[in-house]
Amino acid sequence: MRKRVLAIAMCAMMSMAALTGCASTGETKSGSADDKVKVSLLVTGSFGDKAFNDSAQEGMEKLKNELSDKVDVEMIEMGNDKTKFEGSLLDASESDSDIIIVGTWDMKEILENVAPDFPDKKYIIFDTDVDYNLGGLDNVYSMSYKQNEAAFLAGALAASVTTSDMEYANEEATIGFVGAKDTAAVINDSAVGFIEGAQFVNPDIKVMVSYVGSYVDSATAKELALTQYSSGADCVFVAAGPASSGVIEAAAEQQKYVIGVDSDQALAYEGEDKANYIISSAIKGVGITIFNSIERELDGELPYGTYEQLGLADGAVGLANNDIYESVVPETIRESVKEVEQKLLDGDAKVDTAYGMDEATLKQIINSAQ
Repeated sequence: MRKRVLAIAMCAMMSMAALTGCASTGETKSGSADDKVKVSLLVTGSFGDKAFNDSAQEGMEKLKNELSDKVDVEMIEMGNDKTKFEGSLLDASESDSDIIIVGTWDMKEILENVAPDFPDKKYIIFDTDVDYNLGGLDNVYSMSYKQNEAAFLAGALAASVTTSDMEYANEEATIGFVGAKDTAAVINDSAVGFIEGAQFVNPDIKVMVSYVGSYVDSATAKELALTQYSSGADCVFVAAGPASSGVIEAAAEQQKYVIGVDSDQALAYEGEDKANYIISSAIKGVGITIFNSIERELDGELPYGTYEQLGLADGAVGLANNDIYESVVPETIRESVKEVEQKLLDGDAKVDTAYGMDEATLKQIINSAQ
């Protein structure tokens, strides 16, 4: 009997050892997968916006292609129904995602509400900050872009173009700005930078300023641009998100110049006639900064609980330099814009920011170019 009990015990021990060995092997096999960081990008609207979302998608694709041994990538389109944004973020937070990326002021308050309830998750928000004074946001890294610096260069370019002998330039030193919402600091930051950059080149330049009142109303954006072109502007800078497509349509119809925003919009319209009128774009490197942020996370260097502003010196903003820019814009103008960029980097040129600026000062800057 004792032998039988001993035999049973030994069999049980051997079975346990076998199971343990199998479990250990299983853990080793799945360990490489478990070691991967799952990164989920949630965008408001959809991909194909020829702006932020497409740039963010490029950054995620870069992660997928270059860091596939360390990162799993997921991309989710939330659509335009703002009432569903919080539910989408909650779903992602309750999933197996390790890092959740969202962007713009549309997600700011939602993230401030959701992130404290998921302290084990990590969040990245781009193109805005969060209010860390609310507490519970030590798991959030926020970054925005010094779009006023990119806009300053756009203003310098437009001011140089309008007084040039380029094919579609006229004799008037008049340019335009079409923004999304006049209540959004991020848009007014571009307006301020554009005006000051233009005035840096030509203090007497006229800058028409219009606001769409929306990020998606491309029809209104087009009408505003048509009005500016018919009123003497030969180059318009647009900062209106997806609505920017309307301004680009107007430029092509009127055979005038336009400077795009957020991503290299000439490349987005590659192969279309519209691309020939997009002489450059004021780029925010959403994609590359997403990629860089995840690299910093993998190195244990991403400073959660803090907000960073990224600009020219960080390679996060600038003007698009592509074949159209090289072929359409004369070398003398391109060189002068480079000089302005260097002056910004050296501190010899200064640009104001709309962040923290009171309404009276903003109006004063806008009115100074009327």
